[in-house]
Amino acid sequence: MTDKNESLIDKNPPHPFPKPLGHYSHFVSKGGIWFIAGQIGINPKTGALEEGFKPQAKRIMDNIELILNENNVGLNSILKTTVYLTDISTLSEFNDIYAEKLGSVCPARSAVEVKSLPNGALVEVEMCGFMCQGA
Repeated sequence: MTDKNESLIDKNPPHPFPKPLGHYSHFVSKGGIWFIAGQIGINPKTGALEEGFKPQAKRIMDNIELILNENNVGLNSILKTTVYLTDISTLSEFNDIYAEKLGSVCPARSAVEVKSLPNGALVEVEMCGFMCQGA
């Protein structure tokens, strides 16, 4: 028997996020742990994928910050990030954008080169963390 407070919380507000590309939620949490589904660089206002690696990476990090803020979660609650790149040589450029957004927050991270990503994206990022007080 599951306690009402332990049920999975699906968070797909109608704005300011891009509509999910499939049957999934951008953000879910359970038992004090949260997960952000893989995000690609879609502009939430236009619904279009940003052009080029750097604009996509920046948009992803901005969208992730919006998702966290909408759910009253701070960047300091990130525990793990997974980055999927279609070209591993862009990791250094991603590191610069990632570090600029996260500042002193330094979660565990994996970076993986993949053959392709949805909608022709060049980078995708997913994260998980904990629901902390005052985050």
